[in-house]
Amino acid sequence: MTIINKILNMVGNVTDKRELITEEIMLMKFTIVNACVVGNKEDIKENFVLVDTGLEDSAKYIKESVYNHLGKKPKAIILTHGHFDHIGSVKALQEKWNIPVYAHKLEIPYLTGEKDYPVPDPSVDSGLVAKMSPGFPHLGINIKVEPLPDDYTIPFMPNWLYIHTPGHTEGHISLFNTEEKILIAGDAFTTLKQESLFSVLTQKEEVNGPPKYLTTDFETALKSIKKLQDLHPNLAILSHGNPISGKELQEHLNMLVANFNEIAVPNESRYSK
Repeated sequence: MTIINKILNMVGNVTDKRELITEEIMLMKFTIVNACVVGNKEDIKENFVLVDTGLEDSAKYIKESVYNHLGKKPKAIILTHGHFDHIGSVKALQEKWNIPVYAHKLEIPYLTGEKDYPVPDPSVDSGLVAKMSPGFPHLGINIKVEPLPDDYTIPFMPNWLYIHTPGHTEGHISLFNTEEKILIAGDAFTTLKQESLFSVLTQKEEVNGPPKYLTTDFETALKSIKKLQDLHPNLAILSHGNPISGKELQEHLNMLVANFNEIAVPNESRYSK
């Protein structure tokens, strides 16, 4: 493990806490990023999945959290995308549990190393978080990743669909419970200025788009946010920041869409509306 990885894992373990958001969703917070366990009310202890896997040093805590909460391993791991803070423990967990890992078909080449992510943009904010981001541009993790079904269903997740929300990455997805209108947004938008180390450490909440220093296409990212806005979610669980619900969530999305260029796009990348 490199010095940078050690620093990130130390920062990521500052909070290391879990929180039951709903009867079927447990959130695990690692300061740098969130992951969650998602089941369904009918048989939550039999049929549940892990969404994202945190940093490289998160595997032990995730295993303990899952077994303490549900007493057994999940049916699968669902990846919203393949950035280092979302797939850090996926290899260790897949080897431990021997379960399938699913991602959008457009994201799989980045996970296997056939394609490279762009290098994080060090000009965003102070650039410190970008410079601390390991594993770029090549990120192949040598695991078997299966494509999510083309019909937008998610294995082992009845009542949930995945929404293709590119912009942050080519194959980024969000997850949506069609009955309860719960959104797992991934990095499509945030309530945290993720490119600022101060904001990450203090967990200072503010309206924001996807993490700027890793987002590849801001115009497409805005279209993805509008797609999520049109779903009128009641609750959003984010990879960066605290869950947000009700009127506050709608106001957050409305403000972000109306002011996306100013809020979410670095100065040099801003475009004409």
